[in-house]
Amino acid sequence: MGAGFSRINTLTIIQTSQGLAEHLLATDSKTAKSGVVIGHDTRHNSEKFAEYAAAVLMQKGVKVWWYEGFVHTPMVPFAVKDLHAAAGIMITASHNPSQDNGYKVYGSNGAQINSPVDIAIATSIARNLQPKVWGLDGSIHLRENILLSMKPKYRDAVTSQSQLSQQLQNTPKFVYTPLHGVGLPFFVTAMDQLQISTSMVLVEEQAYPNPDFPTVKYPNPEEKGALDLAMSTADRGGIKFVIANDPDADRFAIAEKLEDGWNQLTGDQVGCLLAYYIFSATPQSMNMDDCMLSSAVSSQMLGVMGQEEGFQVVETLSGFKWSANIALELQKAGKRVHFAYEEAIGYMIPNVVLDKDGIAAAILFLSACASWGSPWAKLQQLYEQYGYFETMNTYWRSPNFETTLQAFERIRAFGEPYPPQVGSRKVLRWRDLTQGYDSATDDNIPSLPCSKSSQMITCWLGGIGKDQGIRLTVRASGTEPKIKCNSLQ
Repeated sequence: MGAGFSRINTLTIIQTSQGLAEHLLATDSKTAKSGVVIGHDTRHNSEKFAEYAAAVLMQKGVKVWWYEGFVHTPMVPFAVKDLHAAAGIMITASHNPSQDNGYKVYGSNGAQINSPVDIAIATSIARNLQPKVWGLDGSIHLRENILLSMKPKYRDAVTSQSQLSQQLQNTPKFVYTPLHGVGLPFFVTAMDQLQISTSMVLVEEQAYPNPDFPTVKYPNPEEKGALDLAMSTADRGGIKFVIANDPDADRFAIAEKLEDGWNQLTGDQVGCLLAYYIFSATPQSMNMDDCMLSSAVSSQMLGVMGQEEGFQVVETLSGFKWSANIALELQKAGKRVHFAYEEAIGYMIPNVVLDKDGIAAAILFLSACASWGSPWAKLQQLYEQYGYFETMNTYWRSPNFETTLQAFERIRAFGEPYPPQVGSRKVLRWRDLTQGYDSATDDNIPSLPCSKSSQMITCWLGGIGKDQGIRLTVRASGTEPKIKCNSLQ
């Protein structure tokens, strides 16, 4: 956040909202009546930015479905589908540092917008830069509050997934932290409905919204140290499980106390455990009309599980704007989509929302724990069944776009069209989704979407000794100033 056209501020919120409104009105004649859902978290300026977005839409004659209090991000796509709205806007920067904020847009299908819609909206924004409104402008009659009606509907959708398990009375004691974010009231509502609230111990220092995130360096459950306070709380109470949401509660993390100390499960481990739980709890046998989705940088374990058990696993690009829209395409083709995940602790249960949802994932994982006991012990059983998979993720903070671009240009300079080796390992396959190259296809064109504006290179490396090889991906983050490396073995 800050002054200027390259920052998020009142002016850029107004400009963005004007462009979005004009696009919606031009492409859907029912937009004014169908309306737009608007929600916000508790970051600095989130409510104000949401108010200005609403003011712009109402000035254009568009009805606003308004969350009159803070919400976690999945509440927006949930309401878009429930109300048959034309679009949804969520003001949040998820797990980014406290100085950040963001503007997230959902289409009428309840999924995040994707190409070519995003390009069309950007074009519309560029054509509508002159502010037409600086306040509510007397159109408040076009705004309707929806929190009180949506919250119980969402709760029921989430808790209905727990019926997959009949053993919720075995829910283990756990410590919960929303990391100074908005997750607590939505999590507690679901817990109360299931009558398992007594299983939860709260990290009081992080329980309630605070936009400065004072107890953590970064409010991201994946970051080292983010769960230290929760683990200390658990140690004092002799509790073996920690559950965390990020500040907008669309991500979910879990740690388990083992004999040698705390072990935080990776996003891949949680994703495969949830996938197996859904598979094993589905009453009818799955076949190739049953689908689960994982991102191109996630573990290959889910693919092996699908091959062994007879269901389809579909690879997508990173980001739930891809997995959600592909899930819709599969559903239109008559497929049943049960689950999607990516390694960055994001999990989508399509029966609830078409986006990652940390509350729904946490409730479903508690159902699994009530059935299995130790998730770590269950994971070891799955390794015995499907093979052992290791995930090693890291990142480097990049000071600017030019540095990121130079790093990827140096990688491409190692060989033409690609280097024969990486270290001591032979390159078996090379895929560059920026340049649009894949050595494994007949025409060398990747099956996944390509984009010159994003950097992503994946290589498959041969095995050494007993291992069966490594898939290594280097990519630029789409939401943070980072270069990420994902190594899967």
